[in-house]
Amino acid sequence: MDLQAFFRENPRAALGFSGGVDSALLLWAGVTYGEQVRPYFVKTAFQPQFELEDARRLCRELGVELTVIELDILAAPRVAENPGDRCYHCKRALFTALRDRAQADGFSLLLDGTNASDDAGDRPGMRAISELSVRSPLRECGLTKDRVRALSREAGLFTWDKPAYACLATRIPTGEAITAEVLEQVERAEDALFALGYRDFRVRVFHGAARLQLREDQLQRAACEAGKLRQALGPWFQTVLLDLAPR
Repeated sequence: MDLQAFFRENPRAALGFSGGVDSALLLWAGVTYGEQVRPYFVKTAFQPQFELEDARRLCRELGVELTVIELDILAAPRVAENPGDRCYHCKRALFTALRDRAQADGFSLLLDGTNASDDAGDRPGMRAISELSVRSPLRECGLTKDRVRALSREAGLFTWDKPAYACLATRIPTGEAITAEVLEQVERAEDALFALGYRDFRVRVFHGAARLQLREDQLQRAACEAGKLRQALGPWFQTVLLDLAPR
């Protein structure tokens, strides 16, 4: 089965849309091959603002309306406590909110952007979407991440080479409670790094400090401009550490 065949069989659906490369291709395919595929962005404290901006941009370019659902994800105790299976509880909350809104809008089928490269054994969130009967067309069609990028480039989507981006909650060590304050610190620090020209990095919280994980080709630069990095991240982290193991 390919995406065209999938949407021929399932022409009406609600899509959990993140603005990333996977869900972007899925939305393009739904708009191209389906009758009515509506994107829903569930906005929580775990999604940085640029993800919502990318989602809105792609929807404008494809001529579809984006529905934004605001969700207080930290109100879910098992999410805020940050256990090892936090992603399971988070996905349950996200897709339950999406399902309720989609059903109110007349959609019974829910889709997400999981692709064939995603390892179900290492992703508790995939168990949650399975329990909620969410379908993953990219995975069902055998489309790997590399193939998704190639098809996205052919389709002219600006997301084709967008770096993979895990939610802000992944910056907090497992078992350490997640607060809105620390999430904002991380987001602002990552914004500052991005403004300096760094790409495809992570700012992880380590005993109250910012631990920077950079690509190997950016490590030398970071070491040479340590003072600039401390100044840029200083409003949010007193201590800035550079992880010498590249991403």
